[in-house]
Amino acid sequence: MASQTDSAHTADRLLDAYSELLIEGGEKAATLDAVAARAGISKGGLLYHYGSKDALTAGLIERLSHLVDEDVAAMAADAEGPVAFFIRTSTATATPFDVAYNATVTLAQSGDASAAAAIASTRARWHAALLPEVGDPDAATALIFMSDGLYLASASPETDPAFTRGSASDFAERMLAVARRLIAQ
Repeated sequence: MASQTDSAHTADRLLDAYSELLIEGGEKAATLDAVAARAGISKGGLLYHYGSKDALTAGLIERLSHLVDEDVAAMAADAEGPVAFFIRTSTATATPFDVAYNATVTLAQSGDASAAAAIASTRARWHAALLPEVGDPDAATALIFMSDGLYLASASPETDPAFTRGSASDFAERMLAVARRLIAQ
């Protein structure tokens, strides 16, 4: 009999496979057969853990929710404040948070209402976490858009090769200085 730890590990592998397939090929590429094959698990094993594609989506959204909880807590605990944490981590790619967020965005873009609600909730939680330091709702929104741009520049540096920005961390520090100027006004 499999232990709860083995079962949780298998469920995580399935969510990892589902997320990867969503990011690589979109919602249509992330079939149950493809997820099972990518995870190295039988389709029956997949259905034991997640009885349907909707259940996989619910599991991915739950994973994202837990990661958002951790992210918002880290924002609040950062010695330099939520803005510094938020801007600095906006350049992070290939992290568990990045993968869960991007996979959920892919589902939202394909019309999944629960995924769209999860992305909206994530952004609202970031906004609420930034607002105490920033004090201005529009400035908090601008920081979220800045974060989007920082992420895009880090995830796809080849999209603007003429833009000299140095390392991602140097770029984040420069943008943090800009953010601080914006919120000081």
